[in-house]
Amino acid sequence: MIPDESRFESDPEEIVGDEPTGLAEGWSVGTPDPADRFELARLTQLLRDHERAGRGWAGAGVDDVLVEVSEAGLRTRENVVVRDETGLIQAWGSVHDRAGGRMLFVHVVSRELDEATGRACSDLLVEWSVGQAVAVGTARGLEVQQIDTGAYAGDERQARWLAASGFTRVRTWWQMSRPVGRDEGALVPSVESWSTPKGVRIRQVRRADDGMPEESDLRAVHDVLEEAFLDHFNSWEETFDEFLHRLREDPGHRWDHWWLAELEDDGEAVGALVGTVSEGGPGQPDGSYVSYIGVREAARGRGVAKGLLRTIVADAALRGRDRVGLEVDADSSTGADGLYTSMGWETRYVTESWHRDVPVG
Repeated sequence: MIPDESRFESDPEEIVGDEPTGLAEGWSVGTPDPADRFELARLTQLLRDHERAGRGWAGAGVDDVLVEVSEAGLRTRENVVVRDETGLIQAWGSVHDRAGGRMLFVHVVSRELDEATGRACSDLLVEWSVGQAVAVGTARGLEVQQIDTGAYAGDERQARWLAASGFTRVRTWWQMSRPVGRDEGALVPSVESWSTPKGVRIRQVRRADDGMPEESDLRAVHDVLEEAFLDHFNSWEETFDEFLHRLREDPGHRWDHWWLAELEDDGEAVGALVGTVSEGGPGQPDGSYVSYIGVREAARGRGVAKGLLRTIVADAALRGRDRVGLEVDADSSTGADGLYTSMGWETRYVTESWHRDVPVG
């Protein structure tokens, strides 16, 4: 469940000291102020520069930064920044208590720094993340806490610094996108509810009288995804409360982008898809994104995944969107990439997972 208080250490000096090693005179560590619009803009700029250097274009906005630094997120997150002698933020780290045993780590260093200065900032961010891994792992009663961070394939600076800091590249992910035509709203009879020829009903999660989703449907989505991902890479058990809290933090979260697949003969939930909105650039249409899609093993081979994907494509078309994105494990043995490719998805760029296991005791 979501803790009442953060499991992290809120004071970065408790981890890296009040005079961190390697920083130039006048440089300091601290925490960002989300109420300061200049600092918020600076963090957004750093993140966008990081994206542009890694994959060729920037997509992040202020809302993506607020997920990490706002007061609402600090029960499961903590942040650190490195400021130069003028007070300008030059590096930013964020950790997320994602699930028992798995801690996500955002690692962003200004692209304008020289190698030595940038590396010193990177080393400090890593040192802080290791200290936070010990803190959250201790609070959870673990012996080892995993730090899970990432890089864009081809970002040599990020890969070099992570490898030097004890991280290992463990997985590759294809970030795929599919164009959506206006006429594809007719791909399925209704995005609210329809039945496949193989006896599977696909429907949006039901709403209660107050407009909120029925908890039983949300729990069904969680249960399906937990079971479907048991045999997937780096799958960690996530409680219902953790799952719901995390997905609702996403700036693109919408309840009417959640679908369940059920067997018509007994109503058993066998598949689920959680979608989000991907904002377009200035003057550009939004897109949809498949945050999660999972099918229980007993129902595989009945076209459940294909039916769910056709539904979100049709939904995107009806909303005037021009694309649907998703992520697929490039090393998976499930053959999911074949399904996506056959339905029109193509890889736009590639990302990597880098891990480091930290002994807690």
